[in-house]
Amino acid sequence: MTGVLMVLGVYTAASGAGLTCAGRWPFCDGFLGLFPANWGSFIEWFHRLVAMLTGFLILGTTVKAWREGVEARVRWALVVATVILPAQIVLGALTVTEYEWVILTAHYVVATSIFTAVVAAAAWGLADRGIPRIADALRLALVGTPVLLVLAPHSFVSFGPLTQATYYVVGLTTYAALVAVTLWANAAHGSRADVYRRLQFVTAPASVVVVGLLIAGRQVYGPTLQLAHLGGTVVALILVAAAVLVVRGGLPAPRDGPTNEPN
Repeated sequence: MTGVLMVLGVYTAASGAGLTCAGRWPFCDGFLGLFPANWGSFIEWFHRLVAMLTGFLILGTTVKAWREGVEARVRWALVVATVILPAQIVLGALTVTEYEWVILTAHYVVATSIFTAVVAAAAWGLADRGIPRIADALRLALVGTPVLLVLAPHSFVSFGPLTQATYYVVGLTTYAALVAVTLWANAAHGSRADVYRRLQFVTAPASVVVVGLLIAGRQVYGPTLQLAHLGGTVVALILVAAAVLVVRGGLPAPRDGPTNEPN
């Protein structure tokens, strides 16, 4: 839901629908200010609706995690997402009432932080089942990074609303896969633990590069930023390819089962 919300936000901004509710945040421009008056305002209204539902979902998941006493690192990751959620709500309002570059950038950075926290919570919660799936997650990232290169902002294709939405679907999926692999590799034990440790040193910087590309994609582009973005995407692709080679060189196949049992 957090990823879907972020993609909706990108599409809303790119399509010019972000200000169609006449700046009446949190209301809109239709009946009683509660409903959209046209298609453009519907996009903005729907984005706000999903934002509200996602916020309650994050809050509810955090409360449930603490009540059920799940693993501490999962709980604290969800706490981080919940604590910074109010800041994202305020920034969301300011993007409508102020619409300044700094505010828009901060809005996306905070959204990315929340996304990272919920991905971490999910990865840690699924660590036992996730460790055997490391190779699959890396293959997903290996598919995603070339797509990011082709869809790089203002380079090879027109960076319109649909292209931007597609770029961020692929980018967030790739980023989530890399974060999950990094956390799963850190949790692994056993005879192949040394190989997993080496894998971390490739996937961690790759995830940082990818998230940097996603943040940079929300900026106003000139030739310098365009070249930097292309270069960063190539670096990410090289790092992901290197991680795949590490897997092929030393990690167990998924059928071998989890490898996080103690020595």
